[in-house]
Amino acid sequence: MGKSALIVIDMINTYDHPDAELLVPSARAALPQIVRLLERAHTQGVPVIYVNDNFGEWRSHHGELVAAALAGPKPELVRPVQPGEDSLFVVKVRHSIFYETPLSYLLSRLGVDHVVLTGQVTEQCVLYSALDAHIRHLRVTVPDDAVAHIHDDLARAALIMMERNMHVAVTTTDKVDF
Repeated sequence: MGKSALIVIDMINTYDHPDAELLVPSARAALPQIVRLLERAHTQGVPVIYVNDNFGEWRSHHGELVAAALAGPKPELVRPVQPGEDSLFVVKVRHSIFYETPLSYLLSRLGVDHVVLTGQVTEQCVLYSALDAHIRHLRVTVPDDAVAHIHDDLARAALIMMERNMHVAVTTTDKVDF
């Protein structure tokens, strides 16, 4: 058995997009659990990998994405999960954290065979990332209290699909086993 990595999906966010007002309450609710997972991962020496949308800014890098998010209308949702100096950061351009990114290679180099997916959006990026992790034969855990959604009904359906069709361990933050 290999080791685990905590993946933080799209939490470096400007919240300046059409679905932001629907997303913000759920992101606010998930934030404390994400922070707890980050603290546990750091304490246990679990690699933390931020995988974040580039928001169409093709010349941007992670520092610019963080700065833009902190300058956005909801910096209080970004500051608690801001990447540390030892955090790894992968920029993505589509829904899945794996699509056209070096994440698979990074995970293999780290010896990771289990990913804990947290962040946003449950019914979009988290769902597609869980599927792509599953087809790569990675074990996947999704703490349902540490992911944010736009549409509650779609998020519930996505979690059911992940559990039934992809063998994802859907659990709570307190039960995550790195």
